[in-house]
Amino acid sequence: MVMLSASPMASAEASGSRSAPDVEDAELAFDDTAYTTINVTVDGVPTPVRWYKEVCYVADPILMASTQGANTIANPACGYQSMNVFVPEGAVDDQDTAIYYAVNNGGWFASYIRASVRDGASYDSATSNVGAALKAGFVFIDVASRSRGVVAADGTYAGKAPAPVVDAKAAVRYLRLNDDVMPGSAGRIVINGTSGGGALVSILGASGNSTDYEPYLAEIGAAGISSKGKSTIGDDVFAVNAYCPITDLGNADIAYEWLYTTLGTRAAVGSTAESATSAALAAQYPAYEQSLHLKSAAGGPLTAENMLDEIEAEVIHSAVTYMGADPANVIPDLGEQIVYTSPGSPGSPPKSGTYTNDWIDVDNDANTVVSVDMERYLTFVGTQATLKPAPAFDQTGVNNLTAGESNLFGTSTQVYSNFTEYAWEHNIIAGDGIGLDDTGLTWVQLTKDPDTTVDEQVDLIDPMQYIGTQADTAPYWYVRHGTRDRDTAFTISLNLDRALEADQDVRDVNYRLAWDRPHSGNYDVPEAMQWIADALATADAG
Repeated sequence: MVMLSASPMASAEASGSRSAPDVEDAELAFDDTAYTTINVTVDGVPTPVRWYKEVCYVADPILMASTQGANTIANPACGYQSMNVFVPEGAVDDQDTAIYYAVNNGGWFASYIRASVRDGASYDSATSNVGAALKAGFVFIDVASRSRGVVAADGTYAGKAPAPVVDAKAAVRYLRLNDDVMPGSAGRIVINGTSGGGALVSILGASGNSTDYEPYLAEIGAAGISSKGKSTIGDDVFAVNAYCPITDLGNADIAYEWLYTTLGTRAAVGSTAESATSAALAAQYPAYEQSLHLKSAAGGPLTAENMLDEIEAEVIHSAVTYMGADPANVIPDLGEQIVYTSPGSPGSPPKSGTYTNDWIDVDNDANTVVSVDMERYLTFVGTQATLKPAPAFDQTGVNNLTAGESNLFGTSTQVYSNFTEYAWEHNIIAGDGIGLDDTGLTWVQLTKDPDTTVDEQVDLIDPMQYIGTQADTAPYWYVRHGTRDRDTAFTISLNLDRALEADQDVRDVNYRLAWDRPHSGNYDVPEAMQWIADALATADAG
């Protein structure tokens, strides 16, 4: 576990206040005159917005290659370490409004700067988080960051972990540094992300003001890091709005295989090509779950023995909440057809399908669930979206797989590194310099070497390493994971919820498996925005 120390400025920074700027921060001053006015409509109402374009939030950004994959980027100097700031004209003089900070990382990939607010666009606040944020008078910020896949101008891989977290923290520090001259309050930052972005905001929210990141922040000239390497401002945030967070990567493979082999799901859906890998990984899960020392809903230990019961209870809660929210929300009876829609590939229309409901028995009139067949439920999840091969995340070099998140790890000169024991010791690509086959080192031997970075990289992007420690974890959390999302095991988000519930500094955790949702986010905009409003009101009330 990464060692933490308390931050001396944490309490002062909770309100966004800070001491006088360091000389190192002089070039990071926000220019409040450097904007373009664009015009959008929200719910049919004309809404002028000031756009501060591609504000570089670090003093020493990494120069990137002008070509990234098949794309040519316009801003190699700071396009991966900048933010677009959008301020509704009505909030220009509001120093207390919230800052809605959105990351756009999918699959832990690097996120080049984007503009979610577009001149001439129309937004419906009931379906668009962008429109809802503008309507609420929040400052809306798109934050770019390095992560896996991005290549620097010198040919090195500049996005290795913990780069995305470091950049996200640097953006928060920029807002803190300039809080007095920017609209909005840096003490009221609400961070939003989905999938890899959900994981990024989770670790950002969990690890506030940890000194673990200070050397990395110093390297890129982040605000509030003095010439002596000491932090003078904070990077804690107010609230986290995370959807289907792909987090706890160091243990995500074992969780995935445990979930989808315990009741024979892989066999039921014909996904058994890597059965030996599945069995070996699944066998590691019970000890891991026990090591977390989390509590079940009933207050006893949360273990592999009762985890399926906990997931079932969350599914039931999801169904009951859905039925009770609107009389039109009806769940098909047993034997009837379930019609679903899943997002298509980028640029393609959504995909639709129909399945027979053979797993959940409900009473729609009473808004109750009679029973859930967990074996058939997990088969349903694995049928409507193909299960990932094993291992699901640390794939490269194992079982002839070349995908997964392995390229998030390793040194800046390595294309990738396996980051789990199983993948490291079962890497079969000769000559890649990775794994037992090339190095002669077992995982234990590798990680005992103080010069090894991959184990530290795993910890530095994992919120479970920081929740309940001396880090200043965000006090408000809204986490959603779809009931038919097969991209990561349900245990991952459930463990995140239980860890947050046990943290005495966390004031509210609003966690739910979202009914009939696939791997996606921002589908419940009114509910999420009301939760943000309530959190702000609760904080104001003390």
